[in-house]
Amino acid sequence: MTAFPDGFLWGAATAPHQTEGNNLNSDFWANEGLMPGMDFSGDACDSYHRYAEDMELLAAAGYTSYRFGIEWARIEPRPGMISRAELAHYRRMIDTAVSLGLTPVVTLHHFTNPKWFADEGGWLVDSAVARFAAYVDAVIPILSGVAWVCTMNEPNMLSMMTGMARLAADPEARARWTSPTIDGDPDAAQARPQLPPPDAEIGRRLVAAHHAVRDRIRERTGARVGWTVANRAFEILPGGESRARDLSWQWEDLYLEASRGDDFVGVQSYSTLQVGPDGQVAHEPRPDDTLVGTPFRPDAVGIAVRHCWQVTAGVPILITENGIATSDDAQRIAYTRGALDAVQCALDEGVDVRGYLHWSLLDNFEWGHWEPTFGLIAVDRETFVRRPKPSFGWLGEIARSNGAALSG
Repeated sequence: MTAFPDGFLWGAATAPHQTEGNNLNSDFWANEGLMPGMDFSGDACDSYHRYAEDMELLAAAGYTSYRFGIEWARIEPRPGMISRAELAHYRRMIDTAVSLGLTPVVTLHHFTNPKWFADEGGWLVDSAVARFAAYVDAVIPILSGVAWVCTMNEPNMLSMMTGMARLAADPEARARWTSPTIDGDPDAAQARPQLPPPDAEIGRRLVAAHHAVRDRIRERTGARVGWTVANRAFEILPGGESRARDLSWQWEDLYLEASRGDDFVGVQSYSTLQVGPDGQVAHEPRPDDTLVGTPFRPDAVGIAVRHCWQVTAGVPILITENGIATSDDAQRIAYTRGALDAVQCALDEGVDVRGYLHWSLLDNFEWGHWEPTFGLIAVDRETFVRRPKPSFGWLGEIARSNGAALSG
């Protein structure tokens, strides 16, 4: 018997800046190449033109859902200037998904902002919430029939990235920049730089922006509305309870508490972090570490969903991202099998999980570099030819059986 409920969503996720290409009016495009070791997104995966091909691959393989984003910098390239053509483009994406039997999960903000918004001060200024709400008002008319809307992707990481963006204007500080995809540990001999913590002041402004648009999206579309949170999946070592509480609030609980009035919360989990009496504990490198330096921990998603379920006081969960950066597709299958086992255990314990969306559908631009490959599908960066990996077909069979194939 399958352990997954009827209507459980099985899919994969992408983000516009990472896949579409040529997001010319965004702040991230403007800053690409300014930091040491930072690459350019360029044409990315050309999904702006090839989205139908991507969705057709998903549907044919047995998946039932696709998470993709709408790019604010395309919709509003100048303050108050709304592009009807771009609204129509994203509506065609929604219609294509629905026509193929894929449930669209639409994200309205996935890290990138219009450059003009950033030039005004971005999320640091008082006008930010009203600016974001005006953009969402422009998008709402194309969301009819969309059942799941994420207002923002990972506001905790966005808060951290907003703080990091200040480095772009400071030549002496640029050397400290690291992509948010790189998640190193402190004090490890060969560790990548540790990410700075999210800025709580910016975080509160993002909470205000989320709350400002949540009800109006619900009322005018009937969609389930929430946002997604990057989950750290802390493992608490003896004596580390107090530090773990502090880190948990700083990194995710501020944002999870803000989800208590939402229809769902998006869990985004990849690996674990250990916390002891002195704080985060360095991860000792291992042969099975991922390409971004994190430990191979498929069970992290189970830790994350239980924590979110507790902090939100029972808000339904949609796993909007879960995956592994690896060049070994057999390792990807092993990781995903372990992750789904962890989700199944959480469901058995009564946690209300509504779906599993793998990150990512494609090998794409990972916020400054191309090396860490998360995709179920490889993409030739010269020809854009899509080459599904064995993991893509394997997870598609799991989806087709609603999880029953896991026991096979």
